Amino acid sequence: MTTRYADEPGPEPLHEWRRRGFTVAEARRWIDGGFPVGEAERWRDSGVYTASGARAWRTAGATPYTVDLWLRAGMTPRDAVRWRELGYPPEEAADRHLAGERPHPRGLLRRWLRREDRPGSAFADEESSRGMRELLRAGVPAGRARAYVEGGWTGATGVEWARRGVEPGQARVFEALGLSPREAVRVLASGQDALALMAEFWRAGVPIDEVAAWRAAGFTGEEAARMRVEGVGVEQAEVLRALTEGDEP
Repeated sequence: MTTRYADEPGPEPLHEWRRRGFTVAEARRWIDGGFPVGEAERWRDSGVYTASGARAWRTAGATPYTVDLWLRAGMTPRDAVRWRELGYPPEEAADRHLAGERPHPRGLLRRWLRREDRPGSAFADEESSRGMRELLRAGVPAGRARAYVEGGWTGATGVEWARRGVEPGQARVFEALGLSPREAVRVLASGQDALALMAEFWRAGVPIDEVAAWRAAGFTGEEAARMRVEGVGVEQAEVLRALTEGDEP
């Protein structure tokens, strides 16, 4: 029999929540939301990591056993409610949402779009599903996580880019140039995007494998080109780059 203490909130003692991997703060939020530890654990295993998220999905009609389909399609609880109110079963709603459709009455969809039911989903393969879970677990919003998985990012590689809000296509270019997510955010904050950065340094004649070092060290393409002519090597730019590594953002 489990010992209960007067100062421990129900439905289960806090030590039971901690034994199952919840922090005390997380446990209290789940308990305040009316979730027993077993149900909270099922929601967490399904990709919903907060009590507020589970409440929203529960209101939308999802359970820990059905929410995975909607999460893998990049849907929010509001999306699920809108599709459900228009009479779409979960599987079809997820498929249409994934294809980029907005919720419409069935009659309008059939009259204007004439779409046939599509077999399967882009998230049917386990690798994409795992990538979506990684992003959601890291706190990336569902819509952004979906864009990253659709853009071919899988596993943990896209997590830091997505958490910093870099658009997936931009992230691909920045990564190819050798910049870190932190450095890419600095570039974007300066008003320059990935393609403009690439074009600037290429036009200045700076080799592609040196772009990241010079830009992260704070030099423009023109300045980097001039310094190279004067005999300053990329190694010195790398030293300056390293000195800025701990700076925010």
